[in-house]
Amino acid sequence: MILDRTQSPSFQAIHDVRLPAVQATSLTNGVPIHRITVAHQPVMRLECIFDAGTWYETTPASAFFAVKMLAEGTSSRSSAQISEYFDRYGAFLELNSGPDRASLVVYCLTRFLPEVLPMLRELLTEPTFPEKELDDLRNITLQNLRVNFEKNAYLAGILFREKLFGTAHPYGRSQQPEAIEAISRTDIADFYERVIRNRPFQLILSGDVSETDIALIDQTLGQLPVRPDELSGFAGSMAKNDKSPVLAAKPASVQSTIRLGRRLFTRSHPDFFKMLVTNELLGGYFGSRLMKNIREDKGFTYGISSNMPSFRHDGYLLIGTDVKKENTQQTLDEIRKEIQVLQTEPVTADELQTVQNFMAGEFVGSLNTPFEIADRYKVILLDGLPTDFLTTYINNIRAVTPDDILQAANKYLGDDELLEVVVGGK
Repeated sequence: MILDRTQSPSFQAIHDVRLPAVQATSLTNGVPIHRITVAHQPVMRLECIFDAGTWYETTPASAFFAVKMLAEGTSSRSSAQISEYFDRYGAFLELNSGPDRASLVVYCLTRFLPEVLPMLRELLTEPTFPEKELDDLRNITLQNLRVNFEKNAYLAGILFREKLFGTAHPYGRSQQPEAIEAISRTDIADFYERVIRNRPFQLILSGDVSETDIALIDQTLGQLPVRPDELSGFAGSMAKNDKSPVLAAKPASVQSTIRLGRRLFTRSHPDFFKMLVTNELLGGYFGSRLMKNIREDKGFTYGISSNMPSFRHDGYLLIGTDVKKENTQQTLDEIRKEIQVLQTEPVTADELQTVQNFMAGEFVGSLNTPFEIADRYKVILLDGLPTDFLTTYINNIRAVTPDDILQAANKYLGDDELLEVVVGGK
């Protein structure tokens, strides 16, 4: 059989998705537990998620170091002994710190859960934050920062968020060498005592998880005391509405990094799906208008994209690319030109359907494993979104019309609202 490569292969559009139900209960101490059972393989992931991000800092960098150092030593084990313990059972530990939350995540074979849980409890209740390990982590972090600050893309991201939210705001704050050098063990221990120790958290279990496993977790973590007092976080304000362009000149650089965008909203906003499809059409996938114009037609870049990062309290639009320095201004002009087209010319039915089909397929393709499904569920569990947010996701995407895109582009992509950051030169 000879393939006719002039004809696109047939496909079937995706209109809905069926996901395993989340089984919600709580431990004896009231800690919520969310369970997504997909028992194809005898593995599981256990996540302890705390409201312990930079939103709750009083000393810069204390959230990052407090979380990262939970596994650097306890009252009975050294850092090396902790690593050896997890290795013995083929378990893997992740410690994550972000603007809103922090998490302690363990991957393990389900049959080794009885051995892993006591160590997990030890990390949560008995960290010692030893000085030597703090010095080592400080040095590694500083070295990584020195390397990253030489990268245009890294610096542009920092400058963009600082301009958007302000350097004092948790969403605009970034790691800075002076803060890392100044952080002390006392600062880290104080953050742990105030924000993590005996604080409420949420448990998300995914994979091969049984009722026996839930009972075992309750015996280990459900007996921890939980403080009833409310945790206070950031009480400041956003940055002033300053839309003046930012240019960080780097004469020796042959390329410029461009960041263009604005503050938007969270996933709970009524215009979220309208703007999500508008963003995808503009620069959200490889066939987007920005890619066709600036990569394929102009040849200015290997890639350009736009996305909509979302935090618990806010979100933003970000368009980003790297180009030769001499093409910087023309690239900015072409981005604005594509936005103007979105604001004045309705998208065709065929193009909109292509984008919606891609988004639906991408969404379904991100749900292949129990861990990926749990990652999607976290969005609604932790940010208080409607319980049907995921099951109606595709329908909400397909409900967006050409008129919705025109309205969203005019409402949210006005040139006077876009913040421009360039690192390199024009």
